[in-house]
Amino acid sequence: MTLDDLRVFVAVCRAGSLSAVARELGCTQSAVSQHVKRLERETGVSLLERLPRGVAPTAAGRVLEAAAAEGIAGLDLAVRRLRDLADGESGSVRVATGATTVRHFMADAIVTFRRRHPKVNLEFRTESSSRACFGALADSDLDLAWITLGAPVRGVEQRVVAELPWVLAVRPDDPLARRSEVDAARLASLSDPRLIRLPPNSTSASQLDAACAELGVRFAFDTGVADWDTALLLAELGLGRAVVPARPGLPAEGGRLRLLPLRDLRPLRVGWAVRRWDALPPAARAFADTVAGSFERPSP
Repeated sequence: MTLDDLRVFVAVCRAGSLSAVARELGCTQSAVSQHVKRLERETGVSLLERLPRGVAPTAAGRVLEAAAAEGIAGLDLAVRRLRDLADGESGSVRVATGATTVRHFMADAIVTFRRRHPKVNLEFRTESSSRACFGALADSDLDLAWITLGAPVRGVEQRVVAELPWVLAVRPDDPLARRSEVDAARLASLSDPRLIRLPPNSTSASQLDAACAELGVRFAFDTGVADWDTALLLAELGLGRAVVPARPGLPAEGGRLRLLPLRDLRPLRVGWAVRRWDALPPAARAFADTVAGSFERPSP
């Protein structure tokens, strides 16, 4: 049993196909199959089952896949850390983020980090959602992922950086704009709330639904968007009212919108996801701390 055997086996389990992994590795399907067969001889159990289209791990295969994936990720991270220790203040920090994360949450921190660590490269990989960030973190050599915190994920540690209160964004001519705040129950009871929905499969949308459920209310949405910025733009254009988290910099945009706090809703928590905090390279830990520190400083 070799490390290459385990890497190939994990890749096959995730791809669900021997031929797809063979194409990715630039080898034959027979060569990929030999890696799996060697593991089966060593373990004495069947690890894959044939499906009408592709393959899937057996119960024993799922056990080995989980352990192998976690072990390989730990080894890869250790090698990265050893290289970074050898390089001293050079090296790279690799971060998975959402489409607008850098602009809204990290702009000042990036400038500060660059000034303190001029020889360290920052590499950002844009993902479509927090779930995609989790996947990218597990499947690659990324150091950090900026996420909306949700349920525990095997092999990933989550750390809260900030809690973002929910606000209702309305135009100044909206009847609700005269209020200083609005409660979720009243908003849900309106005959025509005209609410703009966050991406339905996103963690932020599911967290909003959970916060409403705690209060026994449910919002009715009639417009959907792909991100928070689009929700605000549609609210500004008068196409509805947007329930969004009060991310950094949002009050500065209040000239064309009134932002009414929804104080009875549990705030949205955002922060970092990593495989293991104690195994983070020094530069990655420094960047994570710099971003967290930017939330602790008062806004200018």
